[in-house]
Amino acid sequence: MRVIGRRAVFWGRVQGVFFRAWTVEQALALGVSGWVRNRRDGSVEMEAHGEAEAVEALIERCRHGPPHAKVESVEVDASQGEPPAGFTTAPTA
Repeated sequence: MRVIGRRAVFWGRVQGVFFRAWTVEQALALGVSGWVRNRRDGSVEMEAHGEAEAVEALIERCRHGPPHAKVESVEVDASQGEPPAGFTTAPTA
């Protein structure tokens, strides 16, 4: 099992459409730990840690988002942060 960490930022219609709550549900279903938060610039940022396949699956799901979201672009980088327990919604940054 290869464990990875990724930081992703999603732009488009991603705030006010339950993107964060939906992401928490998806992450928990996949067994991924981390957090998701709104950013003041209108984007949504996510930190995800777990099995490589599960983290990549979460990012792919988030590229589409929940029904009312419209993701226009995504930036993904490696994350060296410590994986938190569970997956939560973090305060806006």
